[in-house]
Amino acid sequence: MNRSDDAGLDATDRRILAELQDDARLTTAELGERVNLSQSPCWRRVRRLEDEAYIQTYRAVLDARKLGYGVTAFVSIMLESHAQALSRDFEARIAQIPEVIACHNVSGRYDFLLEVVARDLESFGVFARDVLRALPGVKEIYSSFSLKEIKSTRSLPIFG
Repeated sequence: MNRSDDAGLDATDRRILAELQDDARLTTAELGERVNLSQSPCWRRVRRLEDEAYIQTYRAVLDARKLGYGVTAFVSIMLESHAQALSRDFEARIAQIPEVIACHNVSGRYDFLLEVVARDLESFGVFARDVLRALPGVKEIYSSFSLKEIKSTRSLPIFG
Protein backbone atom coordinates (compact mmCIF):
# COMPACT_ATOMS: atom_id res chain seq x y z
CA MET A 1 0.00 0.00 0.00
CA ASN A 2 1.35 3.41 -0.95
CA ARG A 3 1.13 5.75 2.00
CA SER A 4 3.15 8.64 0.63
CA ASP A 5 0.20 11.02 1.09
CA ASP A 6 0.22 10.51 4.85
CA ALA A 7 4.01 10.76 5.27
CA GLY A 8 3.58 13.97 7.29
CA LEU A 9 1.42 12.28 9.93
CA ASP A 10 2.85 11.02 13.19
CA ALA A 11 1.20 8.60 15.63
CA THR A 12 -0.53 11.44 17.51
CA ASP A 13 -1.99 12.87 14.30
CA ARG A 14 -3.32 9.43 13.45
CA ARG A 15 -4.87 9.04 16.90
CA ILE A 16 -6.50 12.47 16.53
CA LEU A 17 -7.95 11.46 13.16
CA ALA A 18 -9.24 8.16 14.53
CA GLU A 19 -10.85 9.81 17.56
CA LEU A 20 -12.52 12.56 15.51
CA GLN A 21 -13.70 10.06 12.93
CA ASP A 22 -15.35 8.12 15.75
CA ASP A 23 -16.82 11.20 17.45
CA ALA A 24 -16.49 14.59 15.76
CA ARG A 25 -18.30 16.26 18.66
CA LEU A 26 -15.36 15.89 21.04
CA THR A 27 -14.20 19.15 22.54
CA THR A 28 -10.54 20.01 22.11
CA ALA A 29 -10.03 19.28 25.82
CA GLU A 30 -11.67 15.84 25.54
CA LEU A 31 -9.72 15.05 22.38
CA GLY A 32 -6.46 16.19 23.96
CA GLU A 33 -7.09 13.95 26.96
CA ARG A 34 -7.67 10.95 24.68
CA VAL A 35 -4.45 11.54 22.72
CA ASN A 36 -2.31 12.74 25.67
CA LEU A 37 -1.97 16.38 24.63
CA SER A 38 -2.91 19.57 26.40
CA GLN A 39 -5.69 21.64 24.84
CA SER A 40 -3.58 24.19 22.92
CA PRO A 41 -1.23 21.75 21.14
CA CYS A 42 -4.21 19.53 20.36
CA TRP A 43 -6.11 22.49 18.86
CA ARG A 44 -3.05 23.44 16.74
CA ARG A 45 -2.76 19.89 15.41
CA VAL A 46 -6.46 19.73 14.53
CA ARG A 47 -6.20 23.10 12.74
CA ARG A 48 -3.18 21.83 10.76
CA LEU A 49 -5.05 18.62 9.84
CA GLU A 50 -7.97 20.75 8.66
CA ASP A 51 -5.71 23.18 6.76
CA GLU A 52 -3.93 20.29 5.03
CA ALA A 53 -7.35 18.74 4.16
CA TYR A 54 -6.87 15.49 6.09
CA ILE A 55 -10.09 16.59 7.80
CA GLN A 56 -12.44 17.78 5.09
CA THR A 57 -15.65 18.37 7.05
CA TYR A 58 -17.64 17.43 10.13
CA ARG A 59 -21.12 15.98 9.85
CA ALA A 60 -23.83 14.03 11.59
CA VAL A 61 -24.76 10.57 10.32
CA LEU A 62 -28.54 10.44 9.86
CA ASP A 63 -30.89 7.46 9.81
CA ALA A 64 -32.38 7.27 6.31
CA ARG A 65 -35.31 5.08 7.38
CA LYS A 66 -36.34 7.43 10.18
CA LEU A 67 -36.32 10.24 7.62
CA GLY A 68 -38.66 8.27 5.37
CA TYR A 69 -36.20 6.79 2.86
CA GLY A 70 -37.11 3.12 2.62
CA VAL A 71 -35.22 2.37 -0.60
CA THR A 72 -31.52 2.54 -1.37
CA ALA A 73 -30.64 1.92 -5.00
CA PHE A 74 -27.31 1.51 -6.72
CA VAL A 75 -27.67 2.90 -10.21
CA SER A 76 -25.18 2.26 -12.99
CA ILE A 77 -25.26 4.77 -15.81
CA MET A 78 -23.74 4.53 -19.28
CA LEU A 79 -23.32 7.74 -21.24
CA GLU A 80 -23.74 8.03 -25.01
CA SER A 81 -20.10 9.07 -25.42
CA HIS A 82 -16.97 9.73 -23.40
CA ALA A 83 -16.65 13.33 -24.52
CA GLN A 84 -15.23 15.47 -21.72
CA ALA A 85 -17.88 18.16 -22.06
CA LEU A 86 -20.67 15.59 -21.72
CA SER A 87 -19.08 13.99 -18.66
CA ARG A 88 -18.50 17.36 -17.01
CA ASP A 89 -22.10 18.40 -17.66
CA PHE A 90 -23.41 15.09 -16.31
CA GLU A 91 -21.23 15.36 -13.18
CA ALA A 92 -22.31 18.95 -12.53
CA ARG A 93 -25.98 18.01 -12.79
CA ILE A 94 -25.60 14.91 -10.58
CA ALA A 95 -23.92 17.03 -7.90
CA GLN A 96 -27.14 19.09 -7.64
CA ILE A 97 -29.53 16.17 -7.06
CA PRO A 98 -30.09 15.58 -3.32
CA GLU A 99 -31.39 12.02 -3.73
CA VAL A 100 -28.01 11.03 -5.17
CA ILE A 101 -25.97 10.60 -2.00
CA ALA A 102 -22.84 9.25 -3.72
CA CYS A 103 -21.54 9.20 -7.28
CA HIS A 104 -18.42 7.52 -8.62
CA ASN A 105 -16.93 7.55 -12.10
CA VAL A 106 -16.10 3.86 -12.53
CA SER A 107 -14.33 1.50 -14.89
CA GLY A 108 -16.10 -1.29 -16.72
CA ARG A 109 -19.27 -1.39 -18.76
CA TYR A 110 -20.89 1.61 -17.07
CA ASP A 111 -19.45 5.08 -16.61
CA PHE A 112 -20.98 6.10 -13.27
CA LEU A 113 -22.24 4.35 -10.17
CA LEU A 114 -24.76 6.28 -8.07
CA GLU A 115 -26.15 5.60 -4.63
CA VAL A 116 -29.69 6.93 -4.53
CA VAL A 117 -32.28 7.12 -1.75
CA ALA A 118 -36.04 7.17 -2.29
CA ARG A 119 -39.12 6.92 -0.12
CA ASP A 120 -40.34 3.72 -1.83
CA LEU A 121 -40.06 1.79 -5.10
CA GLU A 122 -42.74 3.85 -6.79
CA SER A 123 -41.02 7.14 -6.00
CA PHE A 124 -37.71 5.65 -7.16
CA GLY A 125 -39.36 4.73 -10.47
CA VAL A 126 -40.59 8.27 -10.95
CA PHE A 127 -37.15 9.62 -10.01
CA ALA A 128 -35.36 7.31 -12.45
CA ARG A 129 -37.74 8.17 -15.29
CA ASP A 130 -38.13 11.91 -14.71
CA VAL A 131 -34.73 12.86 -13.30
CA LEU A 132 -32.05 10.33 -14.25
CA ARG A 133 -33.29 9.67 -17.80
CA ALA A 134 -33.44 13.44 -18.37
CA LEU A 135 -29.74 13.93 -17.57
CA PRO A 136 -27.49 14.87 -20.50
CA GLY A 137 -26.15 11.97 -22.53
CA VAL A 138 -27.69 9.08 -20.57
CA LYS A 139 -27.75 6.01 -22.80
CA GLU A 140 -28.46 3.21 -20.33
CA ILE A 141 -29.51 2.87 -16.68
CA TYR A 142 -29.23 -0.30 -14.61
CA SER A 143 -30.55 -0.31 -11.03
CA SER A 144 -29.99 -2.70 -8.14
CA PHE A 145 -31.72 -2.35 -4.79
CA SER A 146 -30.31 -2.89 -1.33
CA LEU A 147 -32.22 -5.65 0.41
CA LYS A 148 -30.37 -5.27 3.70
CA GLU A 149 -27.63 -2.94 4.85
CA ILE A 150 -24.79 -4.96 6.34
CA LYS A 151 -22.24 -2.22 6.94
CA SER A 152 -22.50 1.51 6.52
CA THR A 153 -19.52 3.56 7.52
CA ARG A 154 -17.49 6.29 5.97
CA SER A 155 -14.74 5.65 8.52
CA LEU A 156 -11.37 5.11 6.93
CA PRO A 157 -8.82 2.74 8.45
CA ILE A 158 -6.08 4.76 10.16
CA PHE A 159 -2.74 2.95 9.92
CA GLY A 160 0.44 3.61 11.80
